[in-house]
Amino acid sequence: MSEEKPAREPIAEDARIDALEARLKAAREREDERNRPQVKGADANYRMGNRVLADLLGGILGGALIGWTIDQLADTSPWGLLVMLFLGIIVAFRNVIRSASTPPADPDADK
Repeated sequence: MSEEKPAREPIAEDARIDALEARLKAAREREDERNRPQVKGADANYRMGNRVLADLLGGILGGALIGWTIDQLADTSPWGLLVMLFLGIIVAFRNVIRSASTPPADPDADK
């Protein structure tokens, strides 16, 4: 019996393919690093913006609601609403100024 040779011999690994795979892997790692979300600074700024918005809306709407309630109970329309709305605006701006004047927390302090 004669020994059969395959019609095609297996192709040896090409060095160019290995180099290409290594470059593709490095490029994917760089792309993943670049696309990784940077949430530390944005997250802190987002929370600060939400807090300022909540302070403004809470002060104004809270003062208006309390003033309207006082007007309904004491029949002092519109003075209760105006006075409490004015006090709500003052409190809202005081809270915004206070939160803006405090220095931001150091994000590296947790580590």
